[in-house]
Amino acid sequence: MSATAAPHEAASPAEPDVVPCGALADGTLDAFVAAQGMRLQWIADGEPIPGSYWGESEAGLQKDTLFVRRDTPVHSALHELCHWLCMDPSRRQRLQTDAGGEDIEEAGVCYLQALLAETVPGYSRARLFADMDAWGYHYRLGSARAWFEQDAEDARAWLRRHGLIDAEDRPCG
Repeated sequence: MSATAAPHEAASPAEPDVVPCGALADGTLDAFVAAQGMRLQWIADGEPIPGSYWGESEAGLQKDTLFVRRDTPVHSALHELCHWLCMDPSRRQRLQTDAGGEDIEEAGVCYLQALLAETVPGYSRARLFADMDAWGYHYRLGSARAWFEQDAEDARAWLRRHGLIDAEDRPCG
């Protein structure tokens, strides 16, 4: 597999420097998530995040709802949103914390989140790559950007097969 999402494995004891959801302008994430067809639920600071697979400040998923706190990394919210986008309706209805899926779907999720990062006001693909690297995602080419640019054909093919991107690598829908 060319992409593995495993936050904190390479991180130092100090929290990595990543952009939190609370740094985006008010309403930005709400509008973005709604435009994708999903609900966003903000959780109070310090409270456990429902549906969070990784715990701590990581985004959570349950059915059609994405759960975040102000300290949830934007890349985490995007990643979980993209898991939801990559699911069929029956999987979405059963969704409770663990998005499941095969390794190739995980690669597709990572690729799709990079495409969508460019469309989040106040965020960017370059910032997403920096955040993913800081958080401890592992790629055989050494960085999220190198994987995206040089080693993600399998992810693109999977996304095209499932109608999630077009022939020019633009998100569909």
